[in-house]
Amino acid sequence: MSLALKLYHRLPVFSRSLVASARGYYLRWWRYDKETDRLVEEALERDMWNETQWADWRAKRLSYILNRAATQVPYYRRHWEEKRRQGDTASWKILENWPILEKQTLRESSKEFVADDCTISKMFHDHTSGTTGTSLDLWFSFQSVKQWYALLEARAKIWYGISRKDRWAILGGQLVTPVGQQKPPFWVWNAGLNQLYLSSYHLAPNLIPAYLQAIVDYKIKYILGYSSAIYTLAQETLKLGRKDLKMDVVITNAEPLYEYQRQTISEAFSCPVRETYGMSETAAAGSECEKGSMHLWPDTGIIEAIDDGNDGPSDFLCTGLINADMPLIRYRVGDAGKLSNAKCDCGRKLPLIEKIEGRSDDLLYTADGRRVGRLDPIFKSNLPIIEAQIIQKSLKQVNVKYVPAHNFTNEALKVLTELIRERMGDIEVKFEEVEVVPRTSRGKFRAVICELSMEEKSALEAR
Repeated sequence: MSLALKLYHRLPVFSRSLVASARGYYLRWWRYDKETDRLVEEALERDMWNETQWADWRAKRLSYILNRAATQVPYYRRHWEEKRRQGDTASWKILENWPILEKQTLRESSKEFVADDCTISKMFHDHTSGTTGTSLDLWFSFQSVKQWYALLEARAKIWYGISRKDRWAILGGQLVTPVGQQKPPFWVWNAGLNQLYLSSYHLAPNLIPAYLQAIVDYKIKYILGYSSAIYTLAQETLKLGRKDLKMDVVITNAEPLYEYQRQTISEAFSCPVRETYGMSETAAAGSECEKGSMHLWPDTGIIEAIDDGNDGPSDFLCTGLINADMPLIRYRVGDAGKLSNAKCDCGRKLPLIEKIEGRSDDLLYTADGRRVGRLDPIFKSNLPIIEAQIIQKSLKQVNVKYVPAHNFTNEALKVLTELIRERMGDIEVKFEEVEVVPRTSRGKFRAVICELSMEEKSALEAR
């Protein structure tokens, strides 16, 4: 645990909310300004563009991104200089001529992807892990951040009849409350974003009534978060027979939304449930419309679906169109899916995606019956580990397979143990150094695996 987080957890509850609000005002300054409403309107207008309009717009934007990357981004500039020395005259203006970018390359050389005319200290820094267990550093200009959040405002809020000015709740991976805390509040109020940040690490049946009352007391209009965490909340809401938790909408992200989860959440909160798709790298995104179709956002990036000859989902290579200051070209995002040529009855002309895979980390379980939906935030600690996989063997033990980086020391394992116990309580953590974390039969990486039997899971969920 970082010193800052330790100090934060020692603060009185009211002061924690002040800290969260200060962070919220900082984020709001980056995300929104007087141009936001115009950017939102423009995004909504583009929803109705025909294929020719989109093709023209994307061709111009892609040309700008590729030219900037080849001439002003150190990593890519060296690539093309080397090709020319070898006599390769392939044009950088053609996307297919560019190399595939793997996450590990980006992780090891992240600053090499920032354009020469940008000053990193003046950019927005995001530190993320995704579902691969590999941490990433990303940088964005003001313009890129505002463009991204305008798209979110348009297609993940306005579509659903809500806006950034509404009061909302999020179930996310931040440790806003110490895991060992057994009494509410298990949340903080972030005034800067009108946001009630709910801990996803305290969702035990005996604690959930406090969550539900907080949602009522704070007059929450919509909930966003991990599908698994919201589903847990919804199950208890129905068990308790609460009828006073009507939301405008529930929006899920970061995990697949299964039909049984959708039905339970919708019934519990008397509202539609909408799934979204996206990533911190802002290289691709999508959201579900009122007709239940998942629409891609063509202005975020170009997706190449790599056909492996099977009829199943294809790996995605994404070229971002928003962040021209840290361009990611033909970036293997770690997701797979199936694009669709179908049209939607909602009237929007945005393309559709039939299926997305790659975000289905297993749930883990604590001995007291809590479900831990996502553990990827622990990899945001910039540990000297190339990749890692957490496997729950029992309620008392998890194993971690890890690939050490060149600067690895055993101190990293102590930190990793502490981070896991912060979320799962006093559990034994065993480590195994490996050359590479095993992939699935389809070559997919799974950061988290639960090996508890169905009987054990059922017994825990029945508590």
